[in-house]
Amino acid sequence: MSSKSKFPFIIDGHLDLATNAMSMNRDLTQKVEAIRKKEKDLGWTDFQDRGKGTVALPELRQGNIGIVITTMISRFSEVGDPLDTMALPGWHSPQQAYAHAQCQLAWYREMEELGEMTQIKSQKDLEKHLDLWKDENLDKPKRPIGYLLALEGADSIVNLDYLYRYHEQGLRSIGISHFGPGRYAAGTHSDGSGLTSLGKELLKEMNTLNLMLDLTHQTDRGFYEALDIFQGQVIASHQNCRVLVPGERQYTDDQIKCVLERDGIIGGSLDAWMLHPNFRMNIDDPKQLGIDMERLVNHFDHICQIAGDCQHIGFGTDLDGLFGLEQTPCDMNSIADLHKFEGILSRRGYTEMDIENIMYKNWLRILNTVLK
Repeated sequence: MSSKSKFPFIIDGHLDLATNAMSMNRDLTQKVEAIRKKEKDLGWTDFQDRGKGTVALPELRQGNIGIVITTMISRFSEVGDPLDTMALPGWHSPQQAYAHAQCQLAWYREMEELGEMTQIKSQKDLEKHLDLWKDENLDKPKRPIGYLLALEGADSIVNLDYLYRYHEQGLRSIGISHFGPGRYAAGTHSDGSGLTSLGKELLKEMNTLNLMLDLTHQTDRGFYEALDIFQGQVIASHQNCRVLVPGERQYTDDQIKCVLERDGIIGGSLDAWMLHPNFRMNIDDPKQLGIDMERLVNHFDHICQIAGDCQHIGFGTDLDGLFGLEQTPCDMNSIADLHKFEGILSRRGYTEMDIENIMYKNWLRILNTVLK
């Protein structure tokens, strides 16, 4: 990040670090360029983004992205293959899904052992981490990335007892659906369906704990059903606007208003599929279509117009969420480029206070609410 930057701290509300480490076999302690080169040299083609990744721990530090909400993803599917991303992946029992999620948790623990990351489970943890990053005497490469643990899809919560087990492990955010059918709720591409009976029970139990409900990936029906049951802090960790990019993966204006009414935050996603109407994965080129970082600011503008302020938006980039440069804004090489939004937002008329809120303060407000 440029030394001239006024905002040397950024929070990303959604990254799938453990999925990249454990499902895609990426050593995220290495730089992005080294990971790309290794995958190209090995000739790997099992995922569309091989050799095109954008996220690693050195780049997070380089971009001063000091806190992330990062996931465990482990689906259940009676007929799925857990590694088949082209269909509906999933393990054949909830217990297998839980065990796989614990594998991802073990990777986070290993990163803590190395001093690469540190888990944030309480307000005290948060304050300590912020103080660490303010310490100018500590070299940037030695600063651990703070992380809050999230579930993207709740299939691995075997039963309600496991909710408390996860909470003890530091889980602070749950999105109960993902793609397609789920044990607790239907997700993206399943519009018309909503919560299951198990999902309704889970949300009621979540009311007893300090947890965020991540509404991302809920169907329209499930979105409203969840809001009726869950009374705690809601977020939409990686979500854009349907009025700009049609499709049920994006939010309608009414859904945006519902999140605002609950003092939630909407994290802007940098997936080209969510920035350009009718983007065709593995066919369209972000550069040819002019999909740049500024496209996300169009979504920010829309949400701010509805809200009347800039206090409910932030970043939830979803970078390397099983896509890479082939589906990333053309003016980004890695997640370290998030700092470029400072200049983009300033040119678009956002004040210094607005930009500071978007970079990290809006997320801090939400985190303090949940962690207190």
